[in-house]
Amino acid sequence: MRFPSPFLLLFLSGTALAGIPLDEHGFVDAIPYLGKGRIIEQLGEPAKVIDLTDGNGAVYAAIWHYHFLNTSEDGDYYKTTELNFIGDRVVNIIFSNVDAGETESVAASPTSECPATC
Repeated sequence: MRFPSPFLLLFLSGTALAGIPLDEHGFVDAIPYLGKGRIIEQLGEPAKVIDLTDGNGAVYAAIWHYHFLNTSEDGDYYKTTELNFIGDRVVNIIFSNVDAGETESVAASPTSECPATC
C-alpha cells in the first residue's frame, strides 16, 4: 500500500496551518477541508447555531452564522456568512448582506413553468 508523500500532506494541510483565508474565494476553497473543531479554533464560536436533530435527538446537520467575517472581491464585508454542515463537514456556504437578526421573507408559489433563469 502506498502512503501519500509528506509534502502532499503538508500542502493539503497548509491552509489550516496558515489560517483560514477570509476573502470569499479563499474561504470557499479552504473551509470544506476542515471539521467543526478546527473551524472553531480558527474563527471562534459562531454567533448563531441551529442544530437539526433526528427523532432520537441526535444532531445530523447544523447551520452556523458568523457576522462580518468574509470580504467580497471589492473588500466589503458580508453581513452574514452561513455554514451548513452535514455531520462534521461544511457542505454549503452562503454569503449574505442580510443580517441574521433581520427578518427576511420570501414569497414562493408552486408553478409548472420554469422561470427564465432556469
